[in-house]
Amino acid sequence: MMDNMNFEELLNQTLKEIRVGQTVTGEIINITAQGEIFVDLGYKADGIIPRTEFSFNEDDDPAKVYKIGDRITADIIKLNDGLGNVLLSAKKANAKIFKQEFESKVKNNCTFTEKVTAVNDNGLIVDYRGIRIFIPLSLSAIPRDEKPEDYKGKMVTFRVIEYNEENRKVIGSIKILHDEEKQAKENAFWSSVEIGKMYKGTVTSLSSYGAFVDIDGVQGLLHISGMTWERNKKPEDILKVGQEIKVKVIEFDKENKRLKLEYDKKGPNPWEVFAEKYHVNDIVEVKVMNLMPFGAFVKIEKGIEGLVHISQISEKRIAKPDEVLKVGQKVNAKIINIDIENKKVELSIKELEGTSDEIGATIDSEANEIIKTEVEEGKASIGDILEEKLKKE
Repeated sequence: MMDNMNFEELLNQTLKEIRVGQTVTGEIINITAQGEIFVDLGYKADGIIPRTEFSFNEDDDPAKVYKIGDRITADIIKLNDGLGNVLLSAKKANAKIFKQEFESKVKNNCTFTEKVTAVNDNGLIVDYRGIRIFIPLSLSAIPRDEKPEDYKGKMVTFRVIEYNEENRKVIGSIKILHDEEKQAKENAFWSSVEIGKMYKGTVTSLSSYGAFVDIDGVQGLLHISGMTWERNKKPEDILKVGQEIKVKVIEFDKENKRLKLEYDKKGPNPWEVFAEKYHVNDIVEVKVMNLMPFGAFVKIEKGIEGLVHISQISEKRIAKPDEVLKVGQKVNAKIINIDIENKKVELSIKELEGTSDEIGATIDSEANEIIKTEVEEGKASIGDILEEKLKKE
């Protein structure tokens, strides 16, 4: 019987039978410049894997992944592609493997980093080796100042939060990773926070009473009293939103997640400096800052203000401080009381009346030079020097 068979019949008997949908493995016999792969399947016709059926990643180059003689696995799409070759798809064969890998990653709560292939009005579309993943805008964590369409072609990291194979519904979230990172930073902050510890933070908002500063996701309050010692300053005079600053923790409540801060540029307590530099009976030049019915607030030095009661403004009886003084005016005054604990200084202009031609006359340059020299050398206080000079005049 075998003698009656021709060569073609004998060859056909030795070749395997194949069918559409079958997964086969063969030897690569050629890779063209266009990226087509020809495969010896042990069949009467060779197989061909077009570039479009090679990989889910269109940037993958077959010539860089395989060489002639390597074996490759693919699914049969057609027994004849019209040119006598068996049409194959490596993508389809790999899809089964990728699907198993994908499901394992989802089950183990793994993160993915993939390219955004498309953007629509509702969100971002990502392709994971043939598996379409949708990331809604609400879960995209895209900043308000950025446009979703600009994300096309970009790599994003996300986690799959919903997977329904039957309905082919796969939902991803970038936001969940941002939230977890933020929570981790917050936990690290609260576990190590200490009174007096310095941090770098960013001003997130300003209000009439202070500013809020973000430190690793934790919002802290920087009260105006923690920014400056000066009473007339406003938060916007000192800081601006988005500014990076250094702050010190002065109070915190872990349970209620509350944090009180102090600006590192607030400087030393001027009242402590004042207590060392000035004494009762010292005569100082002050600037009128504010006029009230009961008297005038004057600036002695930066951060230090005192009160000249209406009864201490003039020997003449006056109904209102503005009968004698005006805001911005500089005058000489005598310190009559110092209360460092309550940050209060009382002064008198009246006690100096008659010592100069007019209120607001400043000490002459010669006297200033004498005062500076003798005070620096510790020979006398400012008040002693001025009173002695006034007696002589």
